Amino acid sequence: MTRLTRRGLLSATLGGGAVGALVLGFTLYEHRAAQASPTAAVAVATEEYGRRLIMDTAALLGPDHENPNMRYSGSRMACTSCHLGAGTEPGTLSLLESAALYPRYSGRDGGEQDLVSRINGCMTRSMNGRELPPDSAEMMAMVAWVESLGDRFGAMGKSLRTANEQPAFKRPERRADLVAGEQVFLKRCAVCHGADGLGLRASANSADGYVFPPLWGADSFNNGAGMARVLTAARFIKAQMPLGDSTLSDDEALDVAAYINAQPRPEMANLERDYPKRAEKPIDSPYGPYADPFSQDQHRFGPFKPIEDYYKTQTAARQ
Repeated sequence: MTRLTRRGLLSATLGGGAVGALVLGFTLYEHRAAQASPTAAVAVATEEYGRRLIMDTAALLGPDHENPNMRYSGSRMACTSCHLGAGTEPGTLSLLESAALYPRYSGRDGGEQDLVSRINGCMTRSMNGRELPPDSAEMMAMVAWVESLGDRFGAMGKSLRTANEQPAFKRPERRADLVAGEQVFLKRCAVCHGADGLGLRASANSADGYVFPPLWGADSFNNGAGMARVLTAARFIKAQMPLGDSTLSDDEALDVAAYINAQPRPEMANLERDYPKRAEKPIDSPYGPYADPFSQDQHRFGPFKPIEDYYKTQTAARQ
């Protein structure tokens, strides 16, 4: 897919009528952007609108939106549930350097992925929803916001770029203990996410989303999301959780990540299409098919070293 950015489309569509089009575009109500002309949509697609979409995803793109055409997210979570501070905080799952990483090869897609397709991957998996049109004001605004964070990162001093995190997660070489994980969850996570794991709503109005997101259940990420992978979740949990007191050990992070991902959540259709080259599938992928003889349970909960060693042996045999 050709990389599409707000900046690129802006120059392609506004031309000499830029001033008039911008005046018209900024008078439009943002939620009507999908029905506006391409030129007006570009004008609405500001960096600030992109920030708001990431912060207030449930209200602006969620399943309770008054306009059915704007219901892109299938959950009431927000992008900032994982990308803390709308991606402005350095460290794990920061968006500060994301724009510079794309386009790049994606094993899951089996080809090159640009920033637009990466965002839509989040929409269909982490948000359990549907893709945004690449030329929509919403997509262009989110791309504009992420690109602006790259500019911000370039202007930061070294101290501001340094994440305030524990040492990176180091994988314990054992199967995750779901019983121990439940105890960690109840002791360290339930106070925010609820003993039932269903999160803390912002208000009685479901369109307002959550203060603390659900970790499983119908309003959480689906089984095709990156966070549904135990090792990915453990890395994030050790780095960032509990919020403001991220002091879990590697073992605790592994076990609680496994416990969370053992709970019911939405299932994404057609996951068998992921990773056309099966050997590129991550060792902790929770769904098959696999290019190895290990069980789905072991891929979900470990131990992971035997799987990793298998692929190293296969690679060495081909060389």
